Amino acid sequence: MLHRSPSPGAAGSELAHLLACMAGTGHAASRSPFAERLGVWLGWPGAIALSAALNAGTTQPGSGRWHHQGNAEADFQRVRATLQASIAAGADEPASSPTDFGPHRRHCIAQQQAMHDAVAALRQRLRQALARQSAQGARLAGIDAVLEQALATQEQGLLSLVVLRLQAHFERLQHTSAAGRPWQEVFRDDRDRVLQAELAHRLLPAQGLLDALRTKEPT
Repeated sequence: MLHRSPSPGAAGSELAHLLACMAGTGHAASRSPFAERLGVWLGWPGAIALSAALNAGTTQPGSGRWHHQGNAEADFQRVRATLQASIAAGADEPASSPTDFGPHRRHCIAQQQAMHDAVAALRQRLRQALARQSAQGARLAGIDAVLEQALATQEQGLLSLVVLRLQAHFERLQHTSAAGRPWQEVFRDDRDRVLQAELAHRLLPAQGLLDALRTKEPT
């Protein structure tokens, strides 16, 4: 059974911790500084696009300030609750045998696709709201759009490890489970915990945009 980090910090760290546990290391691997990794991930085209977004002139916001912040809050909470409920519902497809990982794989891939689509659409709506709020909000929305596109391939590669690690964990539990609670139940709990951590990780940029919407510019 996977255990949560006692002090996971950011949601992304919780996902990294769980994946490390499934890999048998017990902790996330040490990595180079984030700024250095970001430069590698972006490449020249992404770096140029990001520089342009950072240096964009302050333009006037759209028609009026964003007076419906509550709508953005409700939108974020609705998307998160819907995806959390979908994960908790579990796989619909029955397994052909207790050792059949296929339904779990297809369930995880379906959940990941649902997360990708729903969070991307939410992020776009929050960017639009932020751009309407102020000139600085419009600049931040532009930066987020550049980062989302530039880092998409890197994120997809990293998150593809989730299903692979879950399959290895599934197979390991078959051979190491002791008498007591059925190992299939243990795996389902671990699977859902990892997917919930992935959802929290995917929502981090949207959470940042929402936090920016909550922040009023000084007058």
